[in-house]
Amino acid sequence: MHGPHISHCLAAIALFVGFCATPRAQLALNSGQPLTADSAAIRPSSGLQPGPLVNPPPPMPSFEQVGDAHFGRKQYQAALQAYAKIQQPSTDVWDKMGISYQMMFDLKDALRCYQESLRLDPDNSHTLNNFATVEDSQQDFSAGERFYRKALRFDPRSAMILKNLGSNLLMQHRYRQAQDAYAQALAIDAHIFDEQSGPTMHTPIPVRELGAASYLKARSCARAGLAECAIANLRDAFNQGSATVKKVANENDFESLRGQSEFEGLLAEQK
Repeated sequence: MHGPHISHCLAAIALFVGFCATPRAQLALNSGQPLTADSAAIRPSSGLQPGPLVNPPPPMPSFEQVGDAHFGRKQYQAALQAYAKIQQPSTDVWDKMGISYQMMFDLKDALRCYQESLRLDPDNSHTLNNFATVEDSQQDFSAGERFYRKALRFDPRSAMILKNLGSNLLMQHRYRQAQDAYAQALAIDAHIFDEQSGPTMHTPIPVRELGAASYLKARSCARAGLAECAIANLRDAFNQGSATVKKVANENDFESLRGQSEFEGLLAEQK
């Protein structure tokens, strides 16, 4: 039995989830400090008079700091348990709760948290971006685009949001606009297409669209003078069936790569 045609095979495109970085709690794991903010201050043993504290214990971390520590380790369920103890969560806490639910594929609760975050701060570009990634993951690309564009009104130089917008436009088959968004993202951050250490949402798309994304990224990187990025994405485009030697040879965007040994070697592999 033959496998499905490549245009019907599903792959995934990465959408970057953003959050406002706050200082992580210094939990002194090596010294045995517990991952909790529940404990009261250390009390002296009964019957003994406390003397002067030469080395007073560090202050107990807040619930948000405990949640942030778990969040940084991608322990999202534990992070949610800590954040849930905060009596009046801030917009950033609601946003991090939304991310935690999203990373556990609970999109309903993720959207609920993002809505609470936006209720407190309607101009929060991180939350608007994250809301858009949920819309994309549910294949509502028009809604996703609206949220990305609204986020860019408040943070027009966010390479992450521009990159996500480019992927969103690509999934709507608006390839020229997608490449423009990718080019803007690269102009701000030359490493925006690199693997991210933060939360990433993978949205299922046909392999053909993933190949188109790789090819557009390769062209954008080549135009920006980023040879390594261009060649890496072009290799992916060849592997995903979206590039041919003839197509690349006729593409003016790759002119700066001609004559480079790695580029010429990649083309030779395809013949």
